[in-house]
Amino acid sequence: MRVKVEAVGESTSLADRKRRAGQRLILGLPGPGLDHDTRQLIREIRPFGFILFARNVEEPAQVRELNRELTSLLPTSHPPLHTIDQEGGRVQRVRGGATLWPPARWLGNLDDPKITAQLAAGLSRELRAMGFHINWAPCADVNSNPKNPVIGDRSFGDDAAKVTRHLLAWMKGATSEGITSCVKHFPGHGDTHQDSHLTLPIVEKERPQLEAMELRPFREAVAAGVPGVMSAHVVFPAYDEDHPATLSHRLLAELLRGELGFKGVIFSDDMDMKAVADRFPIEQAAARACAATVDVFLACKELPRQLALYEALIRLEEEDIRYERLGEDSERRTHRLREQALLGLPPAPELNVLNAPQDKALVEWVRARAAEG
Repeated sequence: MRVKVEAVGESTSLADRKRRAGQRLILGLPGPGLDHDTRQLIREIRPFGFILFARNVEEPAQVRELNRELTSLLPTSHPPLHTIDQEGGRVQRVRGGATLWPPARWLGNLDDPKITAQLAAGLSRELRAMGFHINWAPCADVNSNPKNPVIGDRSFGDDAAKVTRHLLAWMKGATSEGITSCVKHFPGHGDTHQDSHLTLPIVEKERPQLEAMELRPFREAVAAGVPGVMSAHVVFPAYDEDHPATLSHRLLAELLRGELGFKGVIFSDDMDMKAVADRFPIEQAAARACAATVDVFLACKELPRQLALYEALIRLEEEDIRYERLGEDSERRTHRLREQALLGLPPAPELNVLNAPQDKALVEWVRARAAEG
């Protein structure tokens, strides 16, 4: 596929502010097809990309065609990135017709990074065949709290060194098949006993504990050049008593970008999750997240909230030159990521790579040696 990626330049017009606002959004869709209202919203916002969930999936050929249709709605100067949560285990959006991949915990139990890289490559090959560019994986969370209701076996384990080994191996395997990785959920969702989809978790740890456990996998992923990091809707009072990481300048701008040296794209977790949506008006959430140097916002569910977030981002730039400068910085970072995700890749494989015998055999081999009872 030939892709024209438009260069980023200085500008202050309303049209440019609208473009930048759209390029800071990844939109979810209501169903497996596109209705009139959804198409109209997509053409108006011109988002950076899309995220598919189980509600959007019927079977692999339909997913590939949906991704193609979504691309056709947007200008060739800013082709969208297609994204999905395909971790394996209980977080696998495409199931029917695809390999049923194991959870990360099994790979941690086996503790063979070569197998982790091989499995990530097979999973990523299937995603490329369906038209995806970014997988919201792997989890960098160290599942140190056995009562954690949201991470659990999505983590490679409860040991930071093990999680780091397999995180890096997964990234290597995904990259080998042309899929961009995004590690999550910074600075770590593994020691929570609440689900940020439903409420606002708090991790009461001191900085030395966080450095040794939660931050280690992220630090190593940044050093290895990971292009994307997703923030957590979790409060860490050791750094910021008042705001979850997604809205925290101390955690994102100062810690992740400053101390850890991350220069890539920061993605928010879903802005519709109750940890943020129930506590912060959308304009306040957008302002704080932008100031914290979030580049791209996931807006996964409601069309009215997607439009409201888009309009809030435009207004921020109109009313304060600081947000315009932040928007320009984010556009440069997203431009680089788009180039990395789209340019220079070989043609996507055909759908017959899905559910391949060798991948099913690999999964069964891992299951026999690493599955928990």
